[in-house]
Amino acid sequence: MLKNPEIIESIKAEFADWRLWSDRFVVLLFAVLSGLTVVAFTWMSEHALETFFRYQSQYFWFPLIWTPLLTVAVVYVTRRFFPGTAGSGIPQVMAALSPQTPRAHRNLFVSLRLSVAKMFLTTAGVFAGLSLGREGPSVQIAAGVMHNARRWLSKDSQIRDSGLMLAGGAAGIAAAFNTPLGGVMFAIEELSRHPEDRRSGLLLSAIILSGLMAVSVYGNVTYFGRIQVDLIGWHLLLPALLVAVCSGLLGGLFSRLLIHSLHGKSRFWLHRFRHVSPLKFAALCGLAVAVIGVLTQGATFGGGYAHTRAMLDNQNDVSQLYVIWKMLATWLSTWAGVPAGIFAPSLAIGAALGNDLAVLLNYPNAPTLIALGMAGFLAAVTQAPLTAFIIVMEMVTGHQLVLSLMASALIASGVSRLVSTPLYSALTLMQLQRLPASVRRDEHASQAGA
Repeated sequence: MLKNPEIIESIKAEFADWRLWSDRFVVLLFAVLSGLTVVAFTWMSEHALETFFRYQSQYFWFPLIWTPLLTVAVVYVTRRFFPGTAGSGIPQVMAALSPQTPRAHRNLFVSLRLSVAKMFLTTAGVFAGLSLGREGPSVQIAAGVMHNARRWLSKDSQIRDSGLMLAGGAAGIAAAFNTPLGGVMFAIEELSRHPEDRRSGLLLSAIILSGLMAVSVYGNVTYFGRIQVDLIGWHLLLPALLVAVCSGLLGGLFSRLLIHSLHGKSRFWLHRFRHVSPLKFAALCGLAVAVIGVLTQGATFGGGYAHTRAMLDNQNDVSQLYVIWKMLATWLSTWAGVPAGIFAPSLAIGAALGNDLAVLLNYPNAPTLIALGMAGFLAAVTQAPLTAFIIVMEMVTGHQLVLSLMASALIASGVSRLVSTPLYSALTLMQLQRLPASVRRDEHASQAGA
């Protein structure tokens, strides 16, 4: 029997206010809805890509017409009706979480309307055969659903808008990759700006619950398959170090290329052409992606899941130039202006880089270097090494490679920082330029006064 009066009073206080429990129920309910929304989005994109590949396998010339046409359509709808959906989705959530964004203007970056549009526009991009991923878009989609929970909370609720968006964004990663732990780390490493949000047990529960929705539907599997690695020894040291350094250099250059391309203020003629004739530019990008896809027999279309699984099963017959082709296709798909993520293509590029180095070094167990390349390249592009490490770690059978994966991600991220500024931070600053000029002037004035 409890005799401590403080414990009794704490229990009474916990159950005395029904609104507290009502708010908790709302948050967890919307966490479930966020996870199921991402599951639905995954289903849509997978079926869209399957349909594209079915036509592409029957008519090799099909992408040369279909890809540029649908790319133009997606860019037109995005620019005309839903400009907040363009790009990955992660910078939008970070912009909404920024202290520079007033509460009244958060719907420029995160809203239920944008979430629905993002689902269909990204799926259309997948149906076009563009080299894009659905993980970044899943962040914005889930954040928009989760943020809508604010309407149903009690008037005096202590749950912050930032906490809801953080939980939603992290839930998007958790559900998209089927890795709840990766979602939690993504929230801590990339999205969180408020320590109290990181420590909230309710929000962490929401992230995990949302991620479990994907597990309940798809089972405890990963979209890139399971990675079987060999026993770790000193013989891995030099090959692993080479993979980490190469991943860091290549990922940093790729990140720098994306920032420079999307910045749009360069005097380079292609930037001017993109600004003056965005639809014609999108058509050219779509055509270039189609040509690359035809030349690689379809290997560069989509996120790269099938190609990566083939490498892990030693069934890969794609050219050693796949790394370059995939980078070009992903860059052009992103530069076209469609709603598109880069997580899945980055993992595919990293896997191919690890596989190429395994062939070059005659390393007997290629999946080990493939896993290190996946973690290294994703960490280099995003400069979020812990998130990259955990996402890949949850694909590996056994725990022999855990420390090696962590080291590869940290080294690659460190090398990337010598080459490029953080990608999502730079893209977030570009998103903040979409705020009304009066808001930005007020922000500059307050910073000058401080």
